[in-house]
Amino acid sequence: MARLRGNLQGHEGEFDIGVVTGASDGDIGIPNGTVLMEFADAAIGDDEDRLNMARANVVTEIGEKACVDAAGVIATFNAIDRVADSTGIPLEDWKEESTEDFREELGIEKFRELHLE
Repeated sequence: MARLRGNLQGHEGEFDIGVVTGASDGDIGIPNGTVLMEFADAAIGDDEDRLNMARANVVTEIGEKACVDAAGVIATFNAIDRVADSTGIPLEDWKEESTEDFREELGIEKFRELHLE
């Protein structure tokens, strides 16, 4: 999110992070956001036809290179997130402070914290 926030600097308009969490419907407010979100959702799902359609839509709307880039981001985030979750890696203090607003908006705080002894 911090990188997303940084990458959107200079982007005119607002973005609706609630679209990511399902709290709201519609367009997230970033260029090609709808087609990219569908691709991300399809990529982590188990419907091969949906994934093929989403991939084709990304290629049609923003090109093959963007499709490869998006697939890489989806795969990397999915892997890193799973490793962090499964090992209970704590969030660094500086990240906790700088991400407080959107962690609250995303509802991340509702997840149980793992304590290893």
